[in-house]
Amino acid sequence: MYGDEATIRRILTELGDTWAVVGLSSNRNRAAYGVAQVLQRFGKRVVPVHPKAETVHGEQGYASLADIPFAVDVVDVFVNSELAGAVAEEAVGKGAKGVWFQLGVVDEAAWERTRAAGLDMVMDRCPAIEIPRLG
Repeated sequence: MYGDEATIRRILTELGDTWAVVGLSSNRNRAAYGVAQVLQRFGKRVVPVHPKAETVHGEQGYASLADIPFAVDVVDVFVNSELAGAVAEEAVGKGAKGVWFQLGVVDEAAWERTRAAGLDMVMDRCPAIEIPRLG
């Protein structure tokens, strides 16, 4: 398990409310679209990060984490496992406090590097499933 209950709770309730969602586009059929809606319902500011830089759920999109002109607290990663490690490294460079790899996104080396850099991290879980459980 990559993310104990205390880490999940800390990321969802203590690290901050600005979440960059990497892989979020206006495609309603993608999981990122629905997860971002849930995060917004729970008070998170969701910043879309996608090569198209589309506005999604009322928030301006950016082509990369580096393009976001303000701080982000958590980076939620909806890309293939092969690409996720590079995104985690960008999150560290951006100054994020936490990284969340979605269900099915697994990169053990990225997990080790991100945790070693001092960030909280959850992997292979979904915040839209976890946040309602907090009560």
